[in-house]
Amino acid sequence: MSIDTPARLLRLLVLFSSRPQWSAAELVDRLEVTDRTLRRDVTRLRDLGYPIESLPGRYGGYRLGAGGRLPPLLLDDDEAVAVSVALRDLSSAADAQLGEAALAALTKLAQVLPSALRERVDTLAEVSVRLGRPSPAGPERTDTSTLLALAQSCRRGERVRFDYRTGDDRTSRRHVEPHRLVSLRSRWYLVAFDLDRDDWRTFRIDRVGPPAATGARSADRPAPDAAALVAEGVAVRVYDTHARVHLPMPAEMAAREIPATVAIIEPDGDDACVATIGGDPDWIARYVASLPFDVDLDDSPEVRKELDLLATRLQATATRHSRF
Repeated sequence: MSIDTPARLLRLLVLFSSRPQWSAAELVDRLEVTDRTLRRDVTRLRDLGYPIESLPGRYGGYRLGAGGRLPPLLLDDDEAVAVSVALRDLSSAADAQLGEAALAALTKLAQVLPSALRERVDTLAEVSVRLGRPSPAGPERTDTSTLLALAQSCRRGERVRFDYRTGDDRTSRRHVEPHRLVSLRSRWYLVAFDLDRDDWRTFRIDRVGPPAATGARSADRPAPDAAALVAEGVAVRVYDTHARVHLPMPAEMAAREIPATVAIIEPDGDDACVATIGGDPDWIARYVASLPFDVDLDDSPEVRKELDLLATRLQATATRHSRF
């Protein structure tokens, strides 16, 4: 079956995107064209600004070189979703000039996305919340199809089932009502009502197996603040050691100094608040000591011990330097 020239050129570009160097024989075989047609197609791409180099010799062929005019980007579905998410984050977190450029690029990308993919990207934006600033990707990989399927379930208010792997590597079957997706640093979380446990839960999406929609509607129930629930889990619930720190300032002021992913901050009157911090005792001690204001620590023997050790080390350092 013959393919028209634009479609054939697009296939040729896709091949160069997947592997920069090809022999002429390989390209002729993949495209099902003659050597002459291949040479004409390469010339057309060069005229459009694509830096395609000829490689002489018996094992020669063609190579996509560097430089030249910026060609149209060829993205698969996962890449298009990743770029859309990154641009949306950048448009809200960057300075005004860079944020405006990111928003303009996001608008252009949305205009050329296939309608089905654009709908899925829009759905993800509608039901997701960012918590804190983006950070470099970690070793965990979030499956894009899982992320988009959960986003659709959040939007439709539809119950799903999936296998979930916990931190200690145990797997269980979960039946939930998805509510929101939360992006925190390099991870995504699902906030959902767990029907078997009759309570709201958070799930790391890199540990979620392929979700299966049940067709049943989610119940109309009061929903929590999704970002706050994830922040509480990251800051406190995953740790065995907690410390309550009294701060001499309103909760809003403390929240500007202490991230939601580090502590749960609750008002304690009009001009004071309490921050509950989770973590290893030595980490909590070092964090509390780094705060730029005086604090009072509730009874927490492990943390107090680490604070005493830290104070002793700092005092010894100050004494040594005072001799010079």
